[in-house]
Amino acid sequence: MTTTADPTPAPAPASQPAPVQPSELGTDSLLQRVILPRSGDPMSVRSLYMDERTGIRLTTMPSAPGEAVKKVLNLAGSAIGARRLQTTSRTSAVVSEQSEVSFGAYFNAFAASYWRRWSTLVEVRLRLDVEGAGRVDVYRTKADGSHIFEYGEVVSGPGRRQVEVVLDLRPFEDGGWYWFDLTTDTESLTLHGGGWYAPVPAPGRAAVAIGMPTFNRPSDAVATLTAIGSDPMVLDSVVAVIVPDQGTKKVRDEPGYEAAAARLGSKLRIIDQPNLGGSGGYARIMYEALENTECEQILYMDDDILIEPDSILRATAFSRFSRTPMLVGGQMLSLQARSQLSTMGEVVDRNAFLWRNAPGTEPHHDLADRTLRQTPWLHRRTDVDYNAWWMCMIPRVVAEDIGMPLPLFIKWDDAEYGLRARAKGYRTATVPGIAIWHMSFMEKDDTSDWQAYFHYRNRYIAAALHGPDNPRALLLDTIKRTMRHLMLMEYSAVALQEMALRDFLAGPDALFANLPTVLGEVRKKRAEYDDGRPLDSATQVPLSELDALAAQAFPDPPTGKVAIVKGLAQSIVHNLRAPNPAHHDVPQRNVPSRQAQWFILSRLDSATVSTPDGRGVTFRRRDPALFRAMFGRSLSQLREIGRQWPELRRRYREAAPELTSREAWNKQVFDRPS
Repeated sequence: MTTTADPTPAPAPASQPAPVQPSELGTDSLLQRVILPRSGDPMSVRSLYMDERTGIRLTTMPSAPGEAVKKVLNLAGSAIGARRLQTTSRTSAVVSEQSEVSFGAYFNAFAASYWRRWSTLVEVRLRLDVEGAGRVDVYRTKADGSHIFEYGEVVSGPGRRQVEVVLDLRPFEDGGWYWFDLTTDTESLTLHGGGWYAPVPAPGRAAVAIGMPTFNRPSDAVATLTAIGSDPMVLDSVVAVIVPDQGTKKVRDEPGYEAAAARLGSKLRIIDQPNLGGSGGYARIMYEALENTECEQILYMDDDILIEPDSILRATAFSRFSRTPMLVGGQMLSLQARSQLSTMGEVVDRNAFLWRNAPGTEPHHDLADRTLRQTPWLHRRTDVDYNAWWMCMIPRVVAEDIGMPLPLFIKWDDAEYGLRARAKGYRTATVPGIAIWHMSFMEKDDTSDWQAYFHYRNRYIAAALHGPDNPRALLLDTIKRTMRHLMLMEYSAVALQEMALRDFLAGPDALFANLPTVLGEVRKKRAEYDDGRPLDSATQVPLSELDALAAQAFPDPPTGKVAIVKGLAQSIVHNLRAPNPAHHDVPQRNVPSRQAQWFILSRLDSATVSTPDGRGVTFRRRDPALFRAMFGRSLSQLREIGRQWPELRRRYREAAPELTSREAWNKQVFDRPS
């Protein structure tokens, strides 16, 4: 087989990289493998691995000196939905004749700007093991998404050959990716394997302790354990798999567990403990990893995920090559719509103290509809404050320095840890191409169910530790949320808010003691209210007397400041008036979850409202006395927090070293009789 530089490639800059003699790059130099979809994956999921839509063939033409490079889109021969790549394994495939496949896709393009910003590398090497006849083209992008041709090479002749290209990372200060395309003419081209490599071995060791707390999701947990054990390269990098089992449905009893455990062998450690929430589970993982393993990296993962195993290797490589120790996070893809990138990265508003999507990103972006190559904003590097613990790698040195998670049960433990790490000089990178699939948040609103307590209490605790000197924005946002809950007849959420702020005002002393019991108290309080007792169906209460037309007609939201203020005033007045007794037992109307807005529910006396996941309804009834009392108590609590804010900050900050120490967690939680 021969491999020659294309004698007539599309023109490229003078600095075009040249082919190099194949080097002996080992697994310690591997940054990410070329990986392919699983057998049977639909076209939408295949789009995460490669772009088979040949209509998006991109080349560049140099203009006159000083002019911008012009992009040329060859739209001929487009065939959306055609399978142009035949996969033969997770790492090998055949490109049929007369075809073109781009690997400029989420899992196979190389997020060069992230490596440029956070790693010690100044160059990478693309290495492909190919056989047959065809062409390899390499492209890069700028931060604005514009495409630049980098290198082209024709391969032909019998036998296998390695194609290797050295690529510069310096042009990626603000953003950009590398990728390669494979094109064939009259013969097929086989890709036996490939990857992106560093020119030198990674510093340190790959010694990962994977931790996955679980609560009554044994089938999900077994599936993840099976995935970890299915990849020999992943398994070689793992020193321990730690699973705190906090539920009553045990992982050990699930079909498939024995086979998964056999593959993991002595690396697997199942630890039965009471339900201490996510923070208690992750704290146990960190404790066991630091005390009982020789790990260098601790990888947190949720139990209800689908993992792409190569993401474990990629996170480990990124961590080892980072300039300084840092947290490495995986992005979240949607389990419900698997081609959808749910979250690019997250930041914390330091005034209102709320997490939010990073600026300039679009949540729930479908990469099957708009590919990486077609989406300019995906090419700008996104910086974050923290990474959620659906997948987050924490270096051992960071964990030893800044300590354990706070005993918060759930919510804000991951964000607080990222902010704490940042305050000590350890940054977080959420890296494209490192990802898991997780249930999308579009099907739930946990700010108004039993989790409301933890949202409010833990948000205030995190703000006391890392937030502003003046809590005005935080308090004002809470007032708005209180009023919204009340107008939606979500009285249980306001009751849990009141409980949360009461416990925050009480200070940090009871956080450890309450960890095993707080959930029961929260559920008991929520069940006191109509909206806290979901029904299976709206048919469990009398049906509304509205006719079919009226039942399906909903008002449009008010627009403009005047209309919004007027609508709010009218809604408040209505909520202070006595409801029609006829609507106490018979709901005034049924309201789908998507229509459960303040300008609709605030004008009703009662309603059945479907839950966001569509599995049930709540029968909500307006109560003017409760409206007045709850709003008054909320204002009183918030005034008290504002008055005591300096003292509360002092108390929580002084308590933080104890709350995050291994010794305290072990003595007050892990060694305490259940």
